[in-house]
Amino acid sequence: MISLVEVAFLLTYAILLAAVGPYITGKSENYGEFIPAALSLATGSVLWSILLWTGLSPEEGWIWGIVMIVMPVAYFLGGKYFERLRVAGKL
Repeated sequence: MISLVEVAFLLTYAILLAAVGPYITGKSENYGEFIPAALSLATGSVLWSILLWTGLSPEEGWIWGIVMIVMPVAYFLGGKYFERLRVAGKL
């Protein structure tokens, strides 16, 4: 079961990504600033749950490292994918 500290950490990390992300990836007029942050938070939460279910412990560094690497990747790729769908008129 996920403790409140772990959820607070994922939320804080997503907020930091939302604050820094637009300066790194560039702003887009095709989506808001919170879409990539929401995608990264959802990805991090689901990945954290999957890794816990597979047996990784929150006391180990692997689960933290994997989630902290995958969340910015989801931020960037999810934002680009969402932008591509908006430009194509599918959203």
